[in-house]
Amino acid sequence: MNPPILVVDDLAVGFTTRAGADARVLDGISIDLAQGEVLGLAGESGCGKSTLLYAMMGFLKPGLRLIGGAARYHGRALFSMSEADLDAVRGGTIALVPQNAGQSLTPTIRVGEQIGESLDLHTSLVGPARHERILGLIADVRLPDPAVIARRYPHELSGGQQQRIAVAMALAGDPDVLLLDEPTTGLDVTTQLHILDLLRDLRAAKGMAMVCVSHDLGVIAHLADRVAIMYAGAIVEARGVDAVLARPAHPYTQGLLASIPRLGTGRIPAAIPGRPPAPGTDRPGCRYAERCPRADERCTRLPPVLEPLPGEPEGRAACHHAEPRGLDAWPGDAVSGAVKDGAIVLDIRDLAVSYGKRGLLGGPMPAKAVDGVTVSLRRGEVLGLVGESGSGKSTILRAITGLWPASGGAIVFDGAIVLDRPAARRERDVLRRVQLVFQNPDASLNPRHTIAEILAQPLGLYFGLGGVAAEARAADLLRSVRLDATYLRRYPGQLSGGEKQRVAIARAFAAEPDLILCDEVTSALDVSVQASVLGLLRDLTVERGVACILVSHDLAVVRALADRIVVLHRGRIAEIGTAADICDRPSQTYTRALVAAVLEPEPGARGLRAHV
Repeated sequence: MNPPILVVDDLAVGFTTRAGADARVLDGISIDLAQGEVLGLAGESGCGKSTLLYAMMGFLKPGLRLIGGAARYHGRALFSMSEADLDAVRGGTIALVPQNAGQSLTPTIRVGEQIGESLDLHTSLVGPARHERILGLIADVRLPDPAVIARRYPHELSGGQQQRIAVAMALAGDPDVLLLDEPTTGLDVTTQLHILDLLRDLRAAKGMAMVCVSHDLGVIAHLADRVAIMYAGAIVEARGVDAVLARPAHPYTQGLLASIPRLGTGRIPAAIPGRPPAPGTDRPGCRYAERCPRADERCTRLPPVLEPLPGEPEGRAACHHAEPRGLDAWPGDAVSGAVKDGAIVLDIRDLAVSYGKRGLLGGPMPAKAVDGVTVSLRRGEVLGLVGESGSGKSTILRAITGLWPASGGAIVFDGAIVLDRPAARRERDVLRRVQLVFQNPDASLNPRHTIAEILAQPLGLYFGLGGVAAEARAADLLRSVRLDATYLRRYPGQLSGGEKQRVAIARAFAAEPDLILCDEVTSALDVSVQASVLGLLRDLTVERGVACILVSHDLAVVRALADRIVVLHRGRIAEIGTAADICDRPSQTYTRALVAAVLEPEPGARGLRAHV
């Protein structure tokens, strides 16, 4: 094996509490990376994955400091380097591909020039040579017609194209280490697979080492050689990818794998009970003991050490009861998949939606984002909408809610109400009965309002509740999404991503709707929180008879929750049927391609599902 080029040695990172004590966000991390190797970092939100990734390039977020240990690149201690030396390393020989390329690209600068800025920092190329290198980098990431792409602004590119530009910028300094922070989050399954295949080919062609942070173990299974599972700032298991997937040793790893929805099961997976300790929490014994089904008195008293597994010298686990074993049966609750026999709540007839306007002097009508979509939804039914980015999924939701006008067809609600007005002109009762949960709760929850104030708004608007009555009802809503009343006094910034999404769901159900629209509500959540949110939506729709439309790029997530699935392709319905029929017996070539692109963490298969 090649010698390590990047070594993390007993690294401890944290902050100083008000009492003057050290609170550790990373604690005793030791790991290395060889030339040409890909290491995956996995674990729940807040476990320290991204903090460790950034520490590998000598960077700590404001408020954090180095408590102990070191990170070394080719033997040089990164945290002891001068700023000039670090500037040469960061973005040069160690490059970063950020999580959200759309937010990391400057919207007012053409993407070719943004790649050029990276070249200016790390090369001496000028004039025609600089221009040719820009086009060459765009070609390296498999974007068509590099000269045309170079002149576009970020908003003129799709999400997958933006992510490829971010990769091109990272390659500008000819790095030997590429750090990937959730490189495929929010991308549809086919685009995700293209990005991962691109990264694998770049690794083979250029011999780069990579570290990939992802909440999606399927992504890591497809890309990485080894994986380090992190929990509460520490590594609890570090082994080869196939070994972890075939026989996970730590109870936490076993819980993560059991939380992943499987395309072939049609079950809502079992979430890990409880929640991780807050960053910097200091407690005796094993950090995972409070959530572990195998914990005993020793676990609460003695912290386990990351040590070799019996018969597997290169595999390590930090657990008093480490036991590599396969997961023979995937726990979870089955969804019936049957068409519900309740009354029709929503009837969409030949719906067409167009973006853009006709010019002042006429001209061609803009292309239709949705064209000829006809589908109905019954009370208590969950309908999944799947398809690649740009297929029209979210556009249909915008038309239903009045956030964008339909250009043709009709949307009929509850048998008689035609939803043809913009949201601002709809009757209050119609607004109450149709609720939307957005993909990003950070953008939909007011950061300056407490959770009590956020939940009080729909209660006051639709039911006239205020004061003690509103607070009591808000507490009931929190309990329905498995949060206690103490959250009423918190602000969104004090909640995890999964907790914020639960508050967004509680706010939608506060209106007592008949129809709830969920737009990629689990795309940025780790697998355990995702499983919990899916179970919550299932319980709420069953108990209250609410109809639900679930938009997602993750076909396994839709299979876990939906009764029927609509497959959209370029704004039109390609196929519609029960969840089992679509996922197990697809009839259309496009649907078969979507199913084949689903990544599932299976040992020996590099995560690629190709059973169709």
